[in-house]
Amino acid sequence: MKYSTSPTPSYNNYPRSTSPLPAPANYQATTASAAVKRYKYLRRLFKFNQMDFEFAAWQMVYLFVAPQKVFRNFNYRKHTKSQFARDDPAFLVLLCGWLFFSSICFALIMNLTWGKVALFVLFVIFVDFIGAAILVSTIFWYVTNKYLRREPDGPDVEWGYAFDVHINAFFPPLLLLHLVQIVLFHNLLIYGGNLSCLVSNTFWLASIIYYLYITFLGYSNLPIVHNARVFLLPLPILVLAYLGSLLAGWNFSLMLMNFYHYRVL
Repeated sequence: MKYSTSPTPSYNNYPRSTSPLPAPANYQATTASAAVKRYKYLRRLFKFNQMDFEFAAWQMVYLFVAPQKVFRNFNYRKHTKSQFARDDPAFLVLLCGWLFFSSICFALIMNLTWGKVALFVLFVIFVDFIGAAILVSTIFWYVTNKYLRREPDGPDVEWGYAFDVHINAFFPPLLLLHLVQIVLFHNLLIYGGNLSCLVSNTFWLASIIYYLYITFLGYSNLPIVHNARVFLLPLPILVLAYLGSLLAGWNFSLMLMNFYHYRVL
């Protein structure tokens, strides 16, 4: 199936005015309730034969190389299905699969017993990922609807879309911190020192920048949201914190490994 790559309708294409701007002509308000959409999504969660894993894998690749293309598809879905949020849980299932694999690798590096490996994987998937995703998505959903909507009485941001933006933004940090660093851990990171700290914290900086940038793209993609640049405001603080961590010798990867280790003791 081919998806449109034409430019996304945007408020930026309309003349500026001091009065509230109307939504583009082809913007469709969501017709189904949040409960109905959530029910349909959860109902498909275990129907693997109905999921498009090939397209979900395509999205994962493009979140690294061209994340704008991923959000063009969200606009396509809005015009065809009257919702921005995914109606196919394939991306979530595939992401959980990646996290399951990377968590087992981390657990083996920490020399955990099989019982603790299972406990560690459950913690990572259901607390660190799904629990945190629900919390962060709810916060961003509330903030965008409360402060960033163009028209307070107009269409609101879907909670499901906020969840999709978060898991999109979560995937690049997952690969950088949970998979790439595993390769380097025994050869470099575990020994500490200035080089280890530099490599480790640079991975963390790149991961957080990826997360903030993809989050910014996700909300700036919505024609009902303005001032999405607020999601990029932490970048200067992050750079300063990165430089400070290098001077202090704080190795974030070793700190993460210590946290993981003592969590399952």
